Amino acid sequence: MESSTPIPKIEVKLNFKWQGLLIAIIVGLIIWAIPTPEGLSSRAWGMLALFVATIVAIIAKAMPMGAATLVALVISGLTGLTPISAKQGDVGMLSGFSNGTIWLIGIAMFLSRAVIKTGLGKRIALYFVARFGKKMMGVAYGMALADVVIGPGIPSASARGGGIMYPIMQSIADAYDSKPGPTARRAGAFLAIAVSQIDTIVCTMFLTAMAGNPLIAELAQSQGVTISWMTWFLGAIVPGIVCLIALPYFVYLIYPPELKDTPKMAEMAREELKNMGPMSQAEWILALDFILLLFLWTVGDLAFHISATVSAFIGLVILLLTNIMSWKNIVSETTAWDTMFWFAVLVMMANALNKYGAIAWISNHISSSVGSLDWPIAFSVLVLVYFYTRYFFASAMAHISAMYLAFVAAAIAVGTPPMIAAIGLGYTSTLSMSLTQYAGGPGPALFGSGYNTTGQWWGVSFVVSLLSLAIWFGVGGAWMKVLGWW
Repeated sequence: MESSTPIPKIEVKLNFKWQGLLIAIIVGLIIWAIPTPEGLSSRAWGMLALFVATIVAIIAKAMPMGAATLVALVISGLTGLTPISAKQGDVGMLSGFSNGTIWLIGIAMFLSRAVIKTGLGKRIALYFVARFGKKMMGVAYGMALADVVIGPGIPSASARGGGIMYPIMQSIADAYDSKPGPTARRAGAFLAIAVSQIDTIVCTMFLTAMAGNPLIAELAQSQGVTISWMTWFLGAIVPGIVCLIALPYFVYLIYPPELKDTPKMAEMAREELKNMGPMSQAEWILALDFILLLFLWTVGDLAFHISATVSAFIGLVILLLTNIMSWKNIVSETTAWDTMFWFAVLVMMANALNKYGAIAWISNHISSSVGSLDWPIAFSVLVLVYFYTRYFFASAMAHISAMYLAFVAAAIAVGTPPMIAAIGLGYTSTLSMSLTQYAGGPGPALFGSGYNTTGQWWGVSFVVSLLSLAIWFGVGGAWMKVLGWW
């Protein structure tokens, strides 16, 4: 008898961090054990206990985010909080998986893999560095322009900032012998923070530039506010452009690199482009595909009644039929499928909290604390609290899921125009990503390069955040007045 391939031995062990999971369980049980407050149903209170416990597990990194939401999904089904077959007044256990927004972000992540796979993203970044890279400020602005071009099609700040911009930034620092330690301030320290700030701005400008943005749009819908791709972009275009011009220069002023001129960098970028050769057929098809997608995302819904999700499917099918993305590429894109899973569960839980009355109850308590103030002042207080609580979150999704819906409802309750409340706090959600190196996006990769200490990163980012908020709610507020949103 021929010997068969031995079956690999599986090590049986606890596949979670017990300390973090224990904290989440204790928090959930404490909330559940508290008598249901007046004005809330026991179902709403139980859903709130489960939701808070899930967020604590995510923050504590008790297990991967997808695994944590799977456990929450099972508990919600077992306890009847979200039955598998939803009746009148119920939220279905699997309702999140049929949500169009979930599929929009998943498909956009598939498309982003094509940008990296074909080298188109790298080519675009090198092109702008070659054009503007003779001075350090030019390098920063060149990378900003590249990020704007590829931002709408790559819904991952870490993929853009960490996968495309970071290697180029590292090459620049290495070319001028800027290493972590004594020579960090020559180039690397400035570039790491500048790229982080730039990527955050680009994330805020486009609905499809960051995975959390479509979640924001979906949650806003539950408050009666519709935020389309075009609506998001229209509100962000003016403050976004002002920020892209002002913030890199502001970082340059308060945290200047020792090296101001970088003639070698432009030449290096040109040489690298030369080595890449002319654009391949795959790059041309991908570029045209993205132009089509941007057109459909901009006017498709209004002119042709084609939703943003259907548009994304069209873009993906084109890449599939031309072999730029194979079916194997799609099914093996684990990050996208993982995101879609936990995204769907969080949307389902948020919808349940809203439908069962928990969000209204929480927002009433929040709004009562600022209810005596005029709405512009009350809204400003809510924005600041919402923005700076990001220090306590290591995940954009955890921050948005835990706080966005309640704060939007509270803002509307104190008289803030609904669109201003929903989209203003939406922009705030993404802008706060630049506060710390662990708050999400490219921060972990850029900080991990070792050019900045935690004190330097936090200090510069805090000062920059003041200017950023002033622009988005000063210039941006005036622009939204022109748009007729308030």
